[in-house]
Amino acid sequence: MLKSFVTLNSITELGGRLHPVVVHLPIGILLLVCLYYIFTGAEKRQSQYSFISIALLAGMLTALAACISGFLLSRSGDYDQVSVGPHQWVGITTAVIAIACYIVHRLQVRFLKALMILLVLCITVAGHLGGSITHGADYLSAPMQSADSVEFKPIARVQEAIVYNDIIKPILSTKCYSCHGSSKQKGKLRLDEPDYILKGGKGGVPVDWNHAEKSILIDRILLPQSDEDHMPPKEKPQLTRQEIDLLHWWVNSGAGFNKKVSQLNVSEKIRPVLTALQTGGEKKEERPVGLPDKEVAAASSKIISALREKGVVVIPVATNSNYLSANFVGADPVTTEELKLLEQLKDQLVWLKLGNKNVRDQDLKIIGIFQNLRRLHLEGNPITDAGLLFLKTLQQLQYLNLGRTRISSESLMQLSGLKRLERLYLYDIAGAKFDLSSLKKQLPGTLIDTGGYKVPILKSDTTVYEGIVEQ
Repeated sequence: MLKSFVTLNSITELGGRLHPVVVHLPIGILLLVCLYYIFTGAEKRQSQYSFISIALLAGMLTALAACISGFLLSRSGDYDQVSVGPHQWVGITTAVIAIACYIVHRLQVRFLKALMILLVLCITVAGHLGGSITHGADYLSAPMQSADSVEFKPIARVQEAIVYNDIIKPILSTKCYSCHGSSKQKGKLRLDEPDYILKGGKGGVPVDWNHAEKSILIDRILLPQSDEDHMPPKEKPQLTRQEIDLLHWWVNSGAGFNKKVSQLNVSEKIRPVLTALQTGGEKKEERPVGLPDKEVAAASSKIISALREKGVVVIPVATNSNYLSANFVGADPVTTEELKLLEQLKDQLVWLKLGNKNVRDQDLKIIGIFQNLRRLHLEGNPITDAGLLFLKTLQQLQYLNLGRTRISSESLMQLSGLKRLERLYLYDIAGAKFDLSSLKKQLPGTLIDTGGYKVPILKSDTTVYEGIVEQ
């Protein structure tokens, strides 16, 4: 019995999802036949009778199919019934008039042209109402609005601003309401009012206060655009780095809906963003220095998901970029399986953190094919001179950390071909002594850090002696 219910429910849901496809058939067919009949005088030609009949029959049947699929879609819970109502009734009226047109044509009554004019008007109104539900009430006027209407408005005293009303709500309004607003609730989620945000949708509550990393809202925004769960959908305007930072700060601060900026901790990262809001200027999104100028295709969402399941943090290095950073900080020691998955991201990977993950010489052979790699952390791994040979191919490398590995000072001369290398960290390398002067000649543009820092003792410092007092 349960299996039958699930099957029927699935069929019903599929029928509803077909509405955007089915609804275009009567629109095209009925508009074509009506305009042809109205403007070509087809009613005076008996030879056109069969063509008009067949076209009206097809339009009538597809209009009925559109009404049924539309009704099923309205029952999914993803749309507001108040907004759906007018579209639904105009759609039904359109189907009824289409049936009337077919009957009148078959009876060859003269007022068919008037019915067809009315049918064209109903199709136009129904289409507009449907577009308003799907894309928002301003989907027609939005392109004609000035750019200022979707940017942050200047805030006279940003410290006194209500974080949600004055800063966060404008972001949600321009980037989220079209799918999660009053007209449409994709995944049964509304983001246009605090109560709805706290209620959540099918996936749960979208914000986890004080834990932005665990919040569905932030997680979906940071997913690659190729991922079907990425928000907003890739065909819609994406959030800027500034907007993402503000949302992250709002959630992580536990700001809720009533707190002012002055009541929250403002980090150095978010301070200039807030300053830009107060001055009315826009903080330009900064692209990380050193990224390739040419973009690449998006990475496979399946591969990224597989890595994330193994504890690897894989995120874009910049908004609207397909280049990726992979951090194994929460993963188990690296195995060949993880590296084989990572190999499939070789075109997108630019930052890689593998510190203290038992990476061995043979593993570096795979890493050596990541030609776009800019930053590489290998500290704390049992790497020897044999493995270092495989890094010679990383011509775009700018940062390399080899601290606490087993390489020798002589083998480092093999890195002289890395002309773009800016920073090289070599602290605590198996007690090896480095001829820094020779190494710097081989890598003249590289800052080499060998550690071994000593903090000078000042006369003003307090020295505490501890010992055992014998009785």
